Amino acid sequence: MPRPPAEPIDLLLLPTWLVPVEPAGVVLHDHGIGIRDGRIVVIAPRAEAMRHPAREVRELPDMLITPGLVNAHGHAAMTLFRGLADDLPLMSWLQDHIWPAEAKWVDERFVRDGAELAIAEQLKSGITCFSDMYFYPDVVSELVHNSGIRCQITIPVLDFPIPGARDADEALRKGVALYDDIKHHPRLSVSFGPHAPYTVGDDKLENIRVLVAEMDVGIHMHVHETAQEVREAVERSGERPLARLARLQLLGPRFQAVHMTQVNEEDLALLVEHNCSVIHCPESNLKLASGFCPVERLWEAGVNVAIGTDGAASNNDLDLLGETRTAALLAKAVAGSATALDAHRALRMATLNGARALGLDEQIGSLAFGKSADLVAFDLSGLAQQPIYDPVSQLIYATGRDAVRHLWVGGKQLLENGQLLRMDEDRIIATARDWGRRISGR
Repeated sequence: MPRPPAEPIDLLLLPTWLVPVEPAGVVLHDHGIGIRDGRIVVIAPRAEAMRHPAREVRELPDMLITPGLVNAHGHAAMTLFRGLADDLPLMSWLQDHIWPAEAKWVDERFVRDGAELAIAEQLKSGITCFSDMYFYPDVVSELVHNSGIRCQITIPVLDFPIPGARDADEALRKGVALYDDIKHHPRLSVSFGPHAPYTVGDDKLENIRVLVAEMDVGIHMHVHETAQEVREAVERSGERPLARLARLQLLGPRFQAVHMTQVNEEDLALLVEHNCSVIHCPESNLKLASGFCPVERLWEAGVNVAIGTDGAASNNDLDLLGETRTAALLAKAVAGSATALDAHRALRMATLNGARALGLDEQIGSLAFGKSADLVAFDLSGLAQQPIYDPVSQLIYATGRDAVRHLWVGGKQLLENGQLLRMDEDRIIATARDWGRRISGR
């Protein structure tokens, strides 16, 4: 009997280059990638791919398709504090400027407008998934749902009152309620975010440990961000912060250690033993003079290293491609080796490693059959990209986010020819400018 006709795929993309990220170092030339029901169902040479019936075929000459970028750490709504308190050391920046500004200005409207600005900027920068650690997480989850982007919502927990929660217990209760609301959402996940070892006591950390074990979610925390943080902890208790977290049984495969600029042999052993992820934020660390994460040393030890922009108040942009270039260059200087963090590993850090850190690597982070079609297409036809010997090297070392042309999340196109399809960019800009006038008093 004749075979029934193959079910057509929804979309067939035909770029010049396709980089799956896994296997490592592979660049596929003149291949096609097919999407059905939001998932990747075809990756094949062009001629073979075109034999699949498709409802839509898109030719993408001179374009490189990679997995969507994963911004593994940030504070989305802080885009509205972009440039507010520049050129200051971390603790002065935080205690004397940012925390007072948050106390005065942050409410649900601030978070809604700031997070919307951040989501729009990230989509235009090639980011399909981000982690957000900020106040009113339920507001951000609503924006994520409407915008089409993917997000890990990190519930902020501190020992003192914060916008949206009178104390840590209330923050945790609201976090559990949000988890219950969105646990079946295809693009939203929840983790708990104790701010830092110096702002959360042992009792609250114990509460978080119990919750994450029951709920099987991650812990996302600023750890060893500065030498001062580590030094003061040792002076106070005789214990380095990471060692304290290990003693409290918080470390594990779902622990996301943000920054880690201070890493001695004991710290490294703990990260390896517990299979933790480190999230590297090089530009924020450089701008605040916080220190240098030893990325190559972590890689060589087998630690999963992802990358984040941090918030726009300390970066000052949400440009993960630029962040990845900085990470690659800085890793070479810190390691004293030009071979440290090559371009292909840098791209992996911005995609699959980020997905793994957020517990999403079975869904996103690489181009593979059955994975979610979270994709970004970069245009490498420009003057600055010529000639092209290795398109991944050109992407990391010679290309800016202005080369982002198209972007899909779960097979749904959210950016076309650099234009947002679901968000009103002009309105978002006008709203952000209004906040700037209010906050500056002008």
